[in-house]
Amino acid sequence: MFVPAKHRIIFTLSILVAEIINMKKIFPTLAAFLAFSTHPGAAQSFSTVFEQSKGKQTTDYAALIRFYEQLDTAYPEINMQTAGGTDAGHPLHVVYYSKDGHFTVNEWQQKNKIIILINNGIHPGEPDGIDASMMLLRDAAGGKVNIPDNVVLAVIPVFNVGGMLNRGSYSRANQNGPEVYGFRGSAQNLDLNRDFIKMDAQETRNLVRLFRTLGPDIFIDNHVSNGADYQHVMTLLTPNSKKQGYFMGKYLKNVFEPGLYEVMKGKGYDLVPYVNHWGNTPDKGWEQFYEPPRFTSGYAALFRTFAFVPETHMLKPYKDRVAATYELMRTFIDFAAGHQEEIKGVRELEWKAMQERDEFTIDWKVDTSLKSDIVFKGYEAAYKPSAVSGQPRLYYDRNKPYTKTVPFYDKYAATQTAKAPRYYVLPQGWQDAVQNLRINRVDMILLEKDTVMELTVYRITDYETSKKPYEGHYLHSKVQFETRKEKVKLLRGDYLIPVQQKAKRYLIETLEPNAPDAFFAWNFFDAILQQKEHFSDYVFEDEAAQLLLSDPQLRSLLEDKKKTDPKFAADGHAQLEFIYQHSVYQEPEYMRYPVFRID
Repeated sequence: MFVPAKHRIIFTLSILVAEIINMKKIFPTLAAFLAFSTHPGAAQSFSTVFEQSKGKQTTDYAALIRFYEQLDTAYPEINMQTAGGTDAGHPLHVVYYSKDGHFTVNEWQQKNKIIILINNGIHPGEPDGIDASMMLLRDAAGGKVNIPDNVVLAVIPVFNVGGMLNRGSYSRANQNGPEVYGFRGSAQNLDLNRDFIKMDAQETRNLVRLFRTLGPDIFIDNHVSNGADYQHVMTLLTPNSKKQGYFMGKYLKNVFEPGLYEVMKGKGYDLVPYVNHWGNTPDKGWEQFYEPPRFTSGYAALFRTFAFVPETHMLKPYKDRVAATYELMRTFIDFAAGHQEEIKGVRELEWKAMQERDEFTIDWKVDTSLKSDIVFKGYEAAYKPSAVSGQPRLYYDRNKPYTKTVPFYDKYAATQTAKAPRYYVLPQGWQDAVQNLRINRVDMILLEKDTVMELTVYRITDYETSKKPYEGHYLHSKVQFETRKEKVKLLRGDYLIPVQQKAKRYLIETLEPNAPDAFFAWNFFDAILQQKEHFSDYVFEDEAAQLLLSDPQLRSLLEDKKKTDPKFAADGHAQLEFIYQHSVYQEPEYMRYPVFRID
C-alpha cells in the first residue's frame, strides 16, 4: 500500500512523540512541546468547553476525563489516578497536583504538607466546581497560578458520575445556566450528599477510602444554592464551630473564616454564610445550616478536617458563579500555604483533646438567644398577585438593593450527649456495619475464642420511624433505651473495638443508638425490632398462670399495670403479652441493640 511521504513523516513523528510522552517525568517540557507541535488542536484542548462557550456551557463527562488525561500527559505536576469504581460503571477519578511532581501520600505527610481535598459534582446539576477546577489545575500546571510547594491538591473531577451522564436542561428549574447539565440523583437515584454514614453507593465507599488515606487538612465540596434572591454571588457553609472542636472551632471562627472573607472581599466578592432561610425573607436573618455526619462536611468534621461547602447563588449567571468558585479555591490554597503550621498545630491539639475527652455531643439545636451580626446585601422583598393563582406571591425587586446588618444564629447547644466507653463490642454477623467500619479504617480486635463477657447492654424501649423513605431508608428517630449489665455470649471472630483511636468521634456518632446518624437510625440493625418466636394464647394461658404463682414480683408488676392502665386491664391478650415479655420465654435478642459496651 502506498503511503504519501507527508503521512509517513507524521506517522513517524507520532511514534516519536509517544515515546517521549512515556518519558514525560524525565523530559516534561520537551514532551509537552512536541505533543502540541505535532497534534494540531491539542493546544486548544486545554481551553475548556466553559471558556469556548463564553461561560454558557459546562463540560460533559467524556470531555472532562479527556481533558485531565491530556494534563496528566503534558505536565509532571499533574497525576490522575482512579480511586475505585462507581455505580455508573466508570472509575472514580482523582487528580493530584504536586509542585515537585511527587505523589506519595506518606511523603506528603512526612513533609507536613497541607493536603486539600476538593470534591466536585456531588450534584452534577451544580457543575460550577467541575469547570472551575479544570481551569485551576491547568493554570497551576502551566504556571499562571502559583500553588506553593507546601500545598498539594487532590481533586475529584466529578463524584456523581451517574448523575453527570444523565444530562438535561430542566431539572434545575430555578437555575441560571449552564445550558445543559447533569442530574442530582446518582446511578441508584441517590442524593450522594446524604450517603456518608450509610454508604449505599460504591462511589461513596471509595471516596471515604480516599479521604481516610489522605487525611486531608481541608475539605472543599463545591455546590450551588437554592432560596432567596440577593446580591452575593458566593456564600460559604462551614460546620458548627463547637462540633469542629474547641481548638479548631476557635481557629475557624477567629482566623480561618475571617481570613477567607477578607481576601475574597479584596477580589470583589462579599461572602456571607450560606443563606439558610426558610419561611421568611433573609433580611430577618437566618440560622446556620447544621450538617450532621450524613453530609460530606459533617462527616469530614468527625476526623478533624476543616470542612467547607461553597454555595454559589443559583440566579447569578453561570460565568460569574464559576469565576467566584475559581477565586475561592485559590483563596483557600493561598490561606493554607501561609498558615500551614497553624492549621497543622490546631488539628494536633484537637486530636489530643479528643483523646482526653470522655463525653461527646451527638445532637445539637441552635440557640436563638445568641447571635452574630453580619452584613447582608439583598433585594427588597414584596408581594403581588400571582398570574397563575391570583393569590399573593413573593418576589424580590432587583431595582431596590439594600445593605443591612442582619442576625446570624450560629451558636449551637447540646441536646444529647454520650459517654465514650473503653470498648464497643460488635458481633461479626452484622456485616454491613462491619464493612463500613473497615472502610473507615476503624481498628478492631478479633476475639480468638468463644467467650461469655459481662457487658453494658442497650435495650430499645421506644423509637419513631419515618412514614416515607428517605434516600432508600426509613429513618428511625427519637430513640429511647435503657441500659443494664448482662452476660453476653460472644463467638470467635466477633469484634472488640477500642474507642481510643483516630476514628473515636466516628465510632460514637455511628454506634450510639440514639445518635441521629447512627447505624441504628439508618436501619442497619432492624432485624432486632422483630420478634422471631411468640405464643398461642390458649396454650400460654396455663403457663402464664403458673408464672404468676411462682413469681410474686411479676404478679405485682402486672397488677400495678392494670391499676394504671384501664385499657390494658380490659385486654386479656395484652396481659398475656406483658407476662411473656417479663418471663424466661422472652427471646433475649428482641429489642436488644447488637452493639455492647465495656465501660
